[in-house]
Amino acid sequence: MKKCHVVYLVCTAAMVGTGLGAAPASADHTTHVVHPGESIQKAVDAAEPGDTVLVTPGTYHESVRVSTPGLTLRGVGRSTVVKPSTEKAAGSTCAEDGNGICVIGTKDKNVKDVTIANLTVTGFKRTGLFSVATDGLTVRNVTAEKNGVWGIAQEQSVHGTFRDNVARDNGDAGIFLANTVKAEEGAADTEGTVVVHNRVEGNRIGVTVRRLRNLAVADNYISGNCAGVFVVGDENKPKAGDLVVRDNHVVRNNKSCPKTDRLDALQGSGIVLTGTEKVLVADNMVEGNSGTSPMSGGIVLFKSFVGVTGEKNEINGNRLRDNSPADLVSTETGAAAKSNTFESNTCGASKPAGLC
Repeated sequence: MKKCHVVYLVCTAAMVGTGLGAAPASADHTTHVVHPGESIQKAVDAAEPGDTVLVTPGTYHESVRVSTPGLTLRGVGRSTVVKPSTEKAAGSTCAEDGNGICVIGTKDKNVKDVTIANLTVTGFKRTGLFSVATDGLTVRNVTAEKNGVWGIAQEQSVHGTFRDNVARDNGDAGIFLANTVKAEEGAADTEGTVVVHNRVEGNRIGVTVRRLRNLAVADNYISGNCAGVFVVGDENKPKAGDLVVRDNHVVRNNKSCPKTDRLDALQGSGIVLTGTEKVLVADNMVEGNSGTSPMSGGIVLFKSFVGVTGEKNEINGNRLRDNSPADLVSTETGAAAKSNTFESNTCGASKPAGLC
């Protein structure tokens, strides 16, 4: 975005005093500058639609809630760090829920065109960056690491862009996208959400797509997780699917994670589809994913834990090697198995035989 220029960084270095600095970004919008020791939330609350909150290098112990449309919240790179407060934040639902940065719309109206960029969010009990009821949210160049559940998470939202982020060493998924986590509903249409050019390492699951349709997970580097990519459906209608997982490098996701109430133990899973339809998995490099869990293997089609079959999925043009128990694995049977297609994949072994 062109609302904020390098000149503002020069200006902030010359500012004195402990008050919140502000500089005009254009005739219509303002850049609010935050220094160490000042409140990011105070700047966000003062901002109008279209403004930028620029957070200078330093560590900020707070949670931040954003609900202003068109707002840009940006740091200057990994040296802008948001960590949990050592004090209980009265009235802050974002902090009370254990989240770092929250972008929140309402039940009746999505918050539109918010951008979160160029900062680190770490150490939160639940999620580094959580969003719900958004339209056109952009998250870019954010490092989300060592958060208790998710690094970057979104639900009930459309038109999202998650680009050039690092999600590392989070308790569950590095990047988690879902229809909703609080109700049983059919898969939601994200209207073209994209997860691209991210680096996702050391989490329980690298990228989870749960009960969604119409999105792309592409050109990501996904390594060192217990499982690389999970596309999850269940018995609700419409089914999860009609989406693309392509051009990712999914390598050595061999971390071991114990069984949970919802999921078997995980290790050595590259890309897993469970209970989905019409998912295209294409042109991925999947290598060195090895384990003995029920979903171990390079690309795995697995009947969901509530017995829902995967149908009409296309596994095409992938390059697989050194995955165990096999490069391609399908536990589907009968008509469901016949409806899934495996074409032009480069691989050494499959279960059942004949998929390569």
